Amino acid sequence: MGKYVDGFVVPVPKKNLDAYKRISRKAGKVWREHGALEYIECAADDVKPGKLTSFPQSVKMKRGETVVFSWIVYKSRKHRDRVNAKVMKDPRLASMMNPKSMPFDGKRLIWGGFKTIVQL
Repeated sequence: MGKYVDGFVVPVPKKNLDAYKRISRKAGKVWREHGALEYIECAADDVKPGKLTSFPQSVKMKRGETVVFSWIVYKSRKHRDRVNAKVMKDPRLASMMNPKSMPFDGKRLIWGGFKTIVQL
């Protein structure tokens, strides 16, 4: 059976990238402690606006922002659901979830769960 992946795309103001990384390190530790297999956060390096679609367009990126592409890997969707239930109850994560103190615009975050269809 293939693994299951939660994927995220979020615009982050470049001036807030260090704060975002601090929060991500803490969140990643929480996810890993509760069973996630991998937790990866990547900042845009070679992403340009496209003619029809692109990472910048997907989050309505504004001047002074960058795009962060992230994913969390699980054994299966059931495993993801169990891990996320524990994560959402973890007080360490709750303290980071105040929308007013987040270093990004959570309204433009894109998130989804994906079944693995090819794994080499």
